[in-house]
Amino acid sequence: MTWQQTYDRWNQFEGLAPHLRAELDELAKDETTLEDAFYKTLEFGTGGMRGEIGPGANRMNVYTIRKASQGFADFIAASGEEAKRHGVVIAHDSRHFSPEFALEAARTLASNGIKTYLFPSLRATPELSFAVRHLNAFGGIVITASHNPPEYNGFKVYGADGGQLPPAEADELVSYVNAIEDELKIEIEDEAALRQTGFLVTVDPSVDEAYMEALQSIRIHRDIQDSPLQIVYSPLHGTGRRPVMEGLKAYGFNHVTIVEEQAEPDGAFPTVSYPNPEEKAAFKLAMEYGDRVGADLLMATDPDADRVGLTVRGRDGEWFVLTGNQTGALLMEYILSQKSETGTLPSNGFVAKTIVTSELGAAIAKAYGVHLENTLTGFKFIGEKIKQYEESGEYEFLFGYEESYGYLIGDFCRDKDAVQACLLAAEMAAYHKQNGRTLYDALQSIYEKYGFYEESLQSMTLKGKAGLEQIGRMMEAFRANPPKEVGGYEVVRFEDYKKQVATDLRTNTSEAIELPSSNVLKFVFADGSWFCLRPSGTEPKIKFYFSVHADRAEKTTAKREAIEADVMKQAKAID
Repeated sequence: MTWQQTYDRWNQFEGLAPHLRAELDELAKDETTLEDAFYKTLEFGTGGMRGEIGPGANRMNVYTIRKASQGFADFIAASGEEAKRHGVVIAHDSRHFSPEFALEAARTLASNGIKTYLFPSLRATPELSFAVRHLNAFGGIVITASHNPPEYNGFKVYGADGGQLPPAEADELVSYVNAIEDELKIEIEDEAALRQTGFLVTVDPSVDEAYMEALQSIRIHRDIQDSPLQIVYSPLHGTGRRPVMEGLKAYGFNHVTIVEEQAEPDGAFPTVSYPNPEEKAAFKLAMEYGDRVGADLLMATDPDADRVGLTVRGRDGEWFVLTGNQTGALLMEYILSQKSETGTLPSNGFVAKTIVTSELGAAIAKAYGVHLENTLTGFKFIGEKIKQYEESGEYEFLFGYEESYGYLIGDFCRDKDAVQACLLAAEMAAYHKQNGRTLYDALQSIYEKYGFYEESLQSMTLKGKAGLEQIGRMMEAFRANPPKEVGGYEVVRFEDYKKQVATDLRTNTSEAIELPSSNVLKFVFADGSWFCLRPSGTEPKIKFYFSVHADRAEKTTAKREAIEADVMKQAKAID
């Protein structure tokens, strides 16, 4: 079917929601944008789907939500009546249409005779993960586009363990979604009737209480009470305000200032151009507050509160924005060192990180005799490892993280949890302040102990059909002709995670990569430094990751800059 035929199907549909009809009529004036809305079906991948809001098969709207939900319902039905009885928990964030999309998903599932638990208002993604486990549900859905721009929304699916579905199950779910030919013809019952049947219920407040209680379990130093630590926190117009503020209070932090302009949920994210704590600009208001109150620590969570960014005082007194890798290293060193000192570090402990995360984590784990797992990008793979080792009893989970500001300490959730990370980061900062150090000082101590590591991330946004094709050409160019020298440094190893093969470029010998197939390319230098290419799974971007290390800070920076400049020059030269 051509995109014009798909458009005609939508245009001729008499039941189209009025606001979508008006938007579709406006779209018809711009054929390029119209084609982008219909040239393909919004891709439902291994973690769900994410896209721009609007009319069309390639957009987020009530009809594509119904299609995804019906596919999930068919997947559940194939698992049997018990799966339907255990049901699904649904949550949503503060984005445009998030409440409406959550209700549409709930109505679709309940119309299929599936017990559906719907949160009455917005909740953080990690609490959804917790709720699935707490309610012994078959799965979960959260309506969110995480830290994407305001025009986006998304649909993420969770399994019974509270983690996103592993590849085999995800592929099966995708096949059910793709089998639905016409999203416009899915009929669902109204909310009141479904509530009367008992298939649609509201999540009880006791779930919130249980999650807040579980947060207490990750504390290491319970003697830190009424700390003088001054904290400024911003929810960036998202879901984090209630759990983070209540959690900090329960931990004994009484000097917490919230950024009022960013405290209320708002899908337009009016005070930031991009609601992403990875961006320094997201901290502009928090820094102003921090200067006024003399803060030690600034924290900002993304709209669904699964990612958190930290900013601390440098030795010059200016604000220093920590990268995701730096925060991860600080948290890992704190957890392992304190458990080691208190005699609570298990002999079979393990930590996990992704393949695009700094090797500093590996050095820290090695120093404490802790097993390290490297996983593919995406926290679902860390969740999968937690489940695997929980069932086998081989290793005990201690910490998991990824460079993109996602952290997990307590495995009562199985996805990254910014609420947990905020609470432990505050405890960590208070501990170091008690001992006359800032978090910046603690970071420098880590570098002095393990060597100097520096990372960076570059990305190229390439929208639409043409952009997708260009990203494909870039990946294939690097795959077909892996560079043997970059920035004046020899590349000795090429890892193709799509083909699941690693090649020694000096000996031209290969070995298998024991990870699921994924469109990722990694190039490793003689000293273990590396760079990596990966198309984003959630945005129209190709990402370039860089990680280098050396024995001096200035040497590390010079090396990273040389490699980064050469790679980006090569990438931009590809048409």
